[in-house]
Parts: sequence; structure tokens; C-alpha cells
Amino acid sequence: MMQPGRSRFAVHTLATALLFTALAGQFWRNLLGWWGWGALVLLLLAASVVALLRLKPEWLNGRTLWRRTPVSLWLFLGLAVLSLAWSFYPGATAVGILAQLATTVPALLLGLCLTWPEFLRALGAALRWLLGLSLLFELWVAVFVGGPVLPFFTDYEGKIPAAFYWSRGLLFQGGPIEGIVANRNLLAAAALLALIVFAAQLAARTVRRGPGIAWLAIAVLTLGLTRSATVLIAAVVVAVALGFALWARRVGPERRRPVYLTAGGLVVVGGVFGSLLWGPLLGALGKSEDLTGRFDIWSAVTELASQRPVAGWGWVSYWAPWVEPFDDLAVRKGVTYLQAHSAWLDVWLQLGVIGVVLFAALVIGTLWRSWFLAVDRPRDSLADDRPYAASALVPFLLMIALLVQSFTESRILIEGGWMMLVALALITKRNLRRVETMP
Repeated sequence: MMQPGRSRFAVHTLATALLFTALAGQFWRNLLGWWGWGALVLLLLAASVVALLRLKPEWLNGRTLWRRTPVSLWLFLGLAVLSLAWSFYPGATAVGILAQLATTVPALLLGLCLTWPEFLRALGAALRWLLGLSLLFELWVAVFVGGPVLPFFTDYEGKIPAAFYWSRGLLFQGGPIEGIVANRNLLAAAALLALIVFAAQLAARTVRRGPGIAWLAIAVLTLGLTRSATVLIAAVVVAVALGFALWARRVGPERRRPVYLTAGGLVVVGGVFGSLLWGPLLGALGKSEDLTGRFDIWSAVTELASQRPVAGWGWVSYWAPWVEPFDDLAVRKGVTYLQAHSAWLDVWLQLGVIGVVLFAALVIGTLWRSWFLAVDRPRDSLADDRPYAASALVPFLLMIALLVQSFTESRILIEGGWMMLVALALITKRNLRRVETMP
């Protein structure tokens, strides 16, 4: 499927560029402006289409796309396109659909044309660039600027909200830092993904020990400097999920009932204690009890979604601030927020209950496949024939990280979050099918 030599290197380079651009979209917008970012996206999209046609994955060779890829993915995308018919803001919906498809096409390249080791190498490279440039950028701001830095191509007047700054230059104060992505939660999320990938690569010995440990330390340092409470909670959940996956591996398929019962009990107990200790827990993490205004946003979105509960107001992806009702739906301290800060509420708002069901099918289906690939037979699919290699755990842990964040952020629906979700959905489908059909 993959050509050796230069073609293989070119595809790896393109995959790295796609993942970096999707995960660090705000970096390019701050650096080049919207027009420059748009030109870059069109260039990468064209390169992805050319690569898809040249590499000719299975579905381009005449095999049934419907059978070999997650049906829930196409149903969800199909509903988003169909929502143009009943959208309250058809122009914004058309733009949102184009943006969604422009992110999906590169994800198809990643999910259908790369093996799992190739995808993991490209993701690791993209995350190293993102974290490395973020720390260098913060160091430059702290040393040479000594104060906040605004994005290029901006002309703000009056009092500028803190959220508008590219960096507030707080590195030497211990953070929080925003990095090149201009948002501490986005940087923390990238650091968590990097922590998973770098640890797996180090354990699987696919990177040299010295650099591997160094990059692992950089991921931990970055995560700490962001001071992101929501991502810290996600990191704890990922660690617990890793423990259950290792337990399930050890006991084997026939003796996993205690694993599932314990996991279910832990979810119930965690939910009860979390609700009882919500305030003290967030206080210890430096957060207000309403998660920095999220409760107000969730209330406004819920009220609006309830007016069109079945099929929603129409797909828009990232909220369009120039149309109703998004122009004043979530305004806090002079900042107009352009997401529901919950992917599930966002899907309900835009595509109704039907959309939530299809999105849940996509997310849960991918998580389910990644679980069995992690604990059952990773040596036949994701692990390069290494029994129970660490890399086989990565899709499951990445999905856990994305899922936990989806309750407080909507990034899984756009840019890097959506690209990762689609790529993992396709990769787990391909590899699970391969395992099931092996003699």
C-alpha cells in the first residue's frame, strides 16, 4: 500500500504537517492571519487529496466503503450536510459543512493510508514540534518582551480581555502559559496526548532512551505550567483507564468480569463523591465552582437547544459570531465564546437528539474497538508483531483523553480533535476487522 523510499518519507512529512496544523490551528491564525491560515489549509487539503489518489486505499480499489469504515461516521456527516435544509443560519451551516469536510479528508488519509506505527510516529513528531515551539515561544516572550503579546494582524481598542492575548508572559511566574496555541487548555490537552504517545514510544523502544525521557519530561512540565484543572482531571482518568487495561490484559478474556464490575463500581462511586466534593475539589485545583463560567454557558445552550430538540438548529461546527443566536449566546467578561464548552451539548444544539445518538455511536464504537485492540490481540494489529506492546494501548488512552475532555470542551468536533477522532475510528475499524478475520 505504501511506496518505499521518498514516497514513504513524503507521506510521513505530510501526515506530521496535517496533525500539527490541526492541533495548532490558532498558531497559524495568530501568525499569518485568517487569509494566510486559509491558504495553508487549502494547500494541505489539496496535498491530502493527491496523496489519497496516489496511495489508493482499499475503498478506492472498488471495495465497499460502507463495510470497511464506521457507518456512524458517515451517518453523522450526512446529518450535518442534511441540516442545511432546516438550518436557522444556512450560510453559516454551509461554511461549517465545508470546514468539517476539509478536516475529514486529511483524516481519511491518516486513517486509511497509514499503518498504526506510521500514524503514531507522525503524531509524536507533530506533538514534539507543538510542545517545543510552545516552550521556546513562552521563553522568548518572558525574556525579550516581558509582558503580554497579542496575535499579529489584530487591532483591539480599549480594555483587552485576557483571553485575547497570544501569551501573557507568565512563564517565570510559573504560569499559566498558553504556548503557540494561545490557550492553556488546548496546550494542556496537547501535552496530555504527548504524555501518552511519548510514554508508549519509550516503553516500546521505538525512540532512543535519552531523547525519549527528555520529551516525556517536557510533556509533564508543559502540562504543569498550563495549570489546566480540566485536563489534569482527564490525566487522572487516563491513568486509571491504563490500570484497568493492564489488569484486563493480565487476566485474559475469560476472567474479565471482575474488571468490568470494578470499573462500573468505580464510575458510580466517583460520580457520587465528585458531586458531593465538587466545590472543594475545584477549589484545590484553582477553579471556581462553575468551572470558570461554564455553567452559565451550558444553561444558555440547553435553553436554546430545548427549542429544537430533535434535529437541532443546523450544523455550524465552530460557532459563527456574525449570525444569531451565536453573536450573544455566551458572552463573559467581554469575550464572546464560540463553543458550548461541551461537545455533547454542542451536538444537541446543532443536530438535536438524532445527532447526539449518532455522535455517541461514533465515539463509543471507536472507544469499544480501541479497548479490545488494547487488551486482546495487539500483536496481530497495532503492535508490529510485538506481544502486548505499549503502542497498542495508545488508541484506547487517546480516546479516553478525548472523551473526558468532550464534557468540558467542544474541540473534539473541530480541527485536531475531529481529525484525531476520525483517524482513530478508521484505524481501529481496519485493525479490528483484520484481527477478526485472521486464521
